[in-house]
Amino acid sequence: MDETYRRVVDVAAIFSETDLNGRITYVNDPFCVISGYSRDELLGQDHRLLNSGYHPPEFFVDMWRTIALGRVWKGEVCNRAKDGSLYWVDSTMVPLLDEATGRVRKYVSIRFDVSEKLRLLHTLQWRVGHDVLTGLPNRAFLSDLLNQALDFSRREAIPLAVCMLDLDGFKAVNDGYGHASGDLLLVEVAARLRSIMRGEDVVARLAGDEFVLILRYVRNAQELQGALQRVLGAISAPYSIHGQTIHVDASIGVTLFPADDEDADTLLRHADQAMYLAKQGGRNRFHLFDVSLDQEVKATHQTVALIRQALANGELCLVYQPKVNMRTGAVVGFEALMRWQHPRDGLLLPQAFLPQVAQTDVIIDIGEWVIDRVLAQMQAWRQAGHEWPVSLNIAARHFQRGDFVERLRALLMRHAKVPPHLLDLEIIESMAIENIQRVSQCLQDCQALGVRFSLDDFGTGYSSLSYLKRLPSQTIKIDRSFVRDILHDQDDLALTTAVIGLARAFGREVIAEGLESAEHGRLLMSLGCDVAQGYFIARPMSADEVPAWVEGFEPPGLWRSAT
Repeated sequence: MDETYRRVVDVAAIFSETDLNGRITYVNDPFCVISGYSRDELLGQDHRLLNSGYHPPEFFVDMWRTIALGRVWKGEVCNRAKDGSLYWVDSTMVPLLDEATGRVRKYVSIRFDVSEKLRLLHTLQWRVGHDVLTGLPNRAFLSDLLNQALDFSRREAIPLAVCMLDLDGFKAVNDGYGHASGDLLLVEVAARLRSIMRGEDVVARLAGDEFVLILRYVRNAQELQGALQRVLGAISAPYSIHGQTIHVDASIGVTLFPADDEDADTLLRHADQAMYLAKQGGRNRFHLFDVSLDQEVKATHQTVALIRQALANGELCLVYQPKVNMRTGAVVGFEALMRWQHPRDGLLLPQAFLPQVAQTDVIIDIGEWVIDRVLAQMQAWRQAGHEWPVSLNIAARHFQRGDFVERLRALLMRHAKVPPHLLDLEIIESMAIENIQRVSQCLQDCQALGVRFSLDDFGTGYSSLSYLKRLPSQTIKIDRSFVRDILHDQDDLALTTAVIGLARAFGREVIAEGLESAEHGRLLMSLGCDVAQGYFIARPMSADEVPAWVEGFEPPGLWRSAT
């Protein structure tokens, strides 16, 4: 090459010459700089020295075939530098012909570094298909991934599960800890999901706190259930965000292909519907979509009709579980619990039928029936000389109605001989927090009538000081899931201790649920919680059994020795 042209090329491009055997005979300085090799290390070597492994073998076969035939080859090549890093070059390979024979005598290559351009392009392409916060595939990319998975499953007759996951109470985290903490929580959730998913599975983020999981090769129901339980367990483990311990759970809706043989958009919609039912069922659980959705809706209507019939036929009844001051041995009240004496299925617990109607107006009828029966029972006990307070659970739907306070006032007036302070309405912590403004105002209006309120399942939600301050409940109930393991689980012991301290700091009474042994009771008393209920004290009993049980109740000697 003319020396003038070579100097120009050396300034502008990465240049090399190769003999017919593919051996390097010349390289310029830019070639040495980008490859990291010295000129002495390159001369006499084959270009395979720079092979990155990125291109398949046929890529180079085509390239050498083209230039061996005397034609120019152009393309982008990924090479590996001496230090192991990759770089991309836009390469033009030109065969130089012998003027006398017309045969190729050597090859020259002119290259330009396009690594930065391709990195930028890759970044832009990545951002189009990925969520910037978590790095997960976004809604747009998810559609492609799900269609690919469906095509493969149809072709190979392999089932897959499409799961919609939503964090329970994420809004409360944003409100209580700030959006920056909420973002960090989402990043951690994404990392946990990635860590437990198999390589062939997909985790994507739709928006907000909604995630989608595509589980491939789901062989049976047990395998699916195990995978989803691992997901729920990973999500519900405590998070440490800016020095704060945060607890969230997840609700998951699942639909299975090919049982649900639909397109990608429909499968996502079905998974979303199932997720909503998981939330209705109590959260921190999964719900499998019923392909016959119309039948499911019909079944709900049938359940509502059956429960209305049960109310009319007197099939619903109440039982009462004692609350005891372990230090004094005094019975301080009862909790009213519902049972359904089903004509075919026998005695049913509330969880067998109430979740199915929790978002229907029949739950209002049930709640008001319970309040009316409890007030009537307290009046009967008072006439017999017993003044026992009674608590009962109030469903979230009561607070969604604007006339709850007036309807409660009417029930109290119907039983005017019962002091309102003997009635204690229990609300679940997570439900109260998600509707905190409405619930807080409603609690204040009800307390103006003299009614007491308790915060149930405390510790399973968010337990923020600001929430506790805004919810004017008189009593906090420690959830049984913490009380159960305090004898051998240091985390549950620490949480229980913290809840008791929190209750004291805010001037609230505290009750422990699910007491299972005398040792549990002694430990609770040492922590400052004197009141408890649970099977160790007594199982729920009929109203007729209550007076005799109270008369015969004797606290364990272990408790007396602890006072």
